[in-house]
Amino acid sequence: MDYGFVDCHCHISAPEFQQDLPDVIHRTRQAGVKTLVAVTEEVEEFSRVLRLQERYPDLVAPCLGLHPLQAAGGQRSVRPQDLEEALPLFYSHRERLVAIGEIGLDFTPWCAPTQQDRDDQMKVFIRQLDVAMEMDLPVNVHSRSAAKVTIDTMRRRGISRALLHNFSGKPAAAMEAVEAGFFFSFPPAVCRNQQRDRLIQRIPLDHICLETDAPALGLHRNERNEPANIALSCSYIAKVKGQTPETVREVTTQNAYRLFSRASSFLSFP
Repeated sequence: MDYGFVDCHCHISAPEFQQDLPDVIHRTRQAGVKTLVAVTEEVEEFSRVLRLQERYPDLVAPCLGLHPLQAAGGQRSVRPQDLEEALPLFYSHRERLVAIGEIGLDFTPWCAPTQQDRDDQMKVFIRQLDVAMEMDLPVNVHSRSAAKVTIDTMRRRGISRALLHNFSGKPAAAMEAVEAGFFFSFPPAVCRNQQRDRLIQRIPLDHICLETDAPALGLHRNERNEPANIALSCSYIAKVKGQTPETVREVTTQNAYRLFSRASSFLSFP
């Protein structure tokens, strides 16, 4: 069955879409996108993404999670106390979620300059991994400058279903994640240069999904990205792997619904 595209990681509740969201959604559907796996970064976003799922129940598949970097008070590492408001919402909305995310680690030096920052991120990450395990949900994961430790942590906590979004770690780390059964996704920004071609070549297609990370990581740095641009990722991955775009779309969509199994229940067919 042709499900169309699945955008496995986007921020459709972001403020950048508030002014013209109906137009964005129209272009998304016109591009053949059937499911938006909609992640959050901060607790203030939780209600927005849940309202969008109510508004577009056949399209928006919500995730709740705290990103390793928080914007409150200027960008900073997430702290354990940030979970106090978030955790009850995970549990009260658990039946509506397709995953826990966006969660993870970001050890970029200017983002997490101290050991305390990294320790705090790890505590929050582990707690959210444990919530995902308890709820039998996959995780949608950020791993910038922390690929190996992110993968190792998930394996130690017993995680078997994970998406490593916009993955930029070393191929050796990627192969460890493949062995663990994890998936990877790449946004249109990979089209800008050939830096990740070797990585995309190494990862088996049956471990790859598509994403846009909209409104970020589009084809052009300073332009708003949209879920309708998902075909750019598909075509680029097809070129790198020597496959047709149709094959990549079909396989990545099957991968997405295998990983985010609850999302397939949101689909409606004529």
